[in-house]
Amino acid sequence: MVITAVLLLVGGLLLAYPERAGAAADPLISRGKTATASSVETSSFGPQNAFDGSSTTRWASAEGKDPQWIRVDLGANATVSRVALRWEAAYAKTYRVEISADGTTWTRLANETAGNGGTDDWTGLSGTGRYLRVYGTARGTSYGYSLYEVEVYGTLDGGTPPPTGAFTVVAAGDIAAQCTASDSSCAHPKTAAQAQKINPKFYLTMGDNQYDDARLVDYKAYYDKSWGAFKDKTRPVPGNHETYDPAGPLAGYKAYFGAVAYPQGKSYYSFDEGNWHFIALDSNSFDQKAQIDWLKADLAANSKGCIAAYWHHPLYSSGGHGNDPVSKPVWNILYGAKADLVLGGHDHHYERFAPQDPNGNATADGITEIVGGMGGADPYDIENVQPNSQKRISGTYGVLKLDFTDTGYSWSYVATDGTTKDTSPKYTCH
Repeated sequence: MVITAVLLLVGGLLLAYPERAGAAADPLISRGKTATASSVETSSFGPQNAFDGSSTTRWASAEGKDPQWIRVDLGANATVSRVALRWEAAYAKTYRVEISADGTTWTRLANETAGNGGTDDWTGLSGTGRYLRVYGTARGTSYGYSLYEVEVYGTLDGGTPPPTGAFTVVAAGDIAAQCTASDSSCAHPKTAAQAQKINPKFYLTMGDNQYDDARLVDYKAYYDKSWGAFKDKTRPVPGNHETYDPAGPLAGYKAYFGAVAYPQGKSYYSFDEGNWHFIALDSNSFDQKAQIDWLKADLAANSKGCIAAYWHHPLYSSGGHGNDPVSKPVWNILYGAKADLVLGGHDHHYERFAPQDPNGNATADGITEIVGGMGGADPYDIENVQPNSQKRISGTYGVLKLDFTDTGYSWSYVATDGTTKDTSPKYTCH
C-alpha cells in the first residue's frame, strides 16, 4: 500500500509539472555551436563557454543588470525535447527558455519563477526552431547571470544531427627502419610524405617509432629525417623497441619527443579535440597499477562525447604477433566507459575489426580496433585470421587517415602512392 501511494504521488507530480517530466533520449545538438549573449562580464566569460562541454568554463553576464540572455544557433531547424542548465553561483531566479525560427520571434518552451541555482533539467519539451535562448528576467544574487553549460537535446532537420567539429588525423605505427630516402627501398620517408600531404590536425604514432633500439642517435639519423618534419604536431606513444635503448627504457624516445611524450611526467597522457577525448597509453607498462589507476581517473573526469585510445600492443591481431592479452584489462576499462575506437601497431600490417567487446564478441556497442603497423618497418604476413576481422592488408605501406566529427568517425587506409586501399564504414559514437 505504501509503494502504491508513492507511485501515485510521483505520477501526480509529473502531471502537475509536465515541463519537468519524461526522460529525453535525443542526442545533444548544441555542443560547440555558435553562441551570442546580451553582455559578458569580461572577455574570459564569453557565451561560447556555455557550449564547450567543460565543467570549468562559463558564461557570465554584466553584473547588476536585468534582463540578460544567452542564445545558441543550432545550425539548422531543430525539434527540441530537453534543455539542461548548469548554473554557477550567479543564477537566475526567474527566466524563460525560448525557441525561434529566425532569431526574432520567440516561443516559450519553459518558464522558471522560483529558481534556486544548481542544475535545471527541462525535459518533455516540444518546440521547433533554429535558435534557442535562455532569457533571464530576475537575478537570484546581486551579481549577473552565469552558466557553466547550456545543453540542448533534440534532432536537427527531423533526423540525426549533421556532423560538426570535423577534423582529420593521420596515424601509423612501426615506422623508422635504419634507412633514409637515399635508399629507394626505404619506406618511412614515403609514408611520411603521404602523411604530410594529407595535412591533418595532428599525427598519432602507435609505437616502435624508431628501430632497432630506439636510441636518440637513431631517432636523429632516421625518424627525424622523415616523420620528424611534423614532430611538433605529433602525439606519440612508445612500443617495445623503445624499451631496448641501452641508455635505459624509453631514454631516446623521451629525449627526442620531449614534453609532448611526457606532458605530465608520465609515458601516458590524454588530450581533447572537438568532442573527442584521446588517450595515449604505454602498453609496455599495462601491468603497473599507476597507469591503470590514472586511466580510470582520466575517464571519470572526461566530459567529451567520444573516446579514442591508442597504444602499441593490440588485443586482437591476425598477424605474426597475434592477440596480446596484456591489453585485456585496459579494454575492460574502456569498454565500461563506452569508448569508441582503439588504435594499435606491433604487427606490421593493416587490419580493421568490427566493433567487439573485450572477450571478442561482436556487438554494436563494442570497441572498433585498427592495427596500423605499416609505417615503414618490414611487413609481416597474415597468419591466423581472427573473428570479427573485416579487412587485412600486408605488404603495402601506408597510413591511416581518420576523419572525426562531433558524433562519429570513419577512416581510410592510404598507400604511399596516394591510392586508397580500404575505406571503413561510418560509425556513430556510443
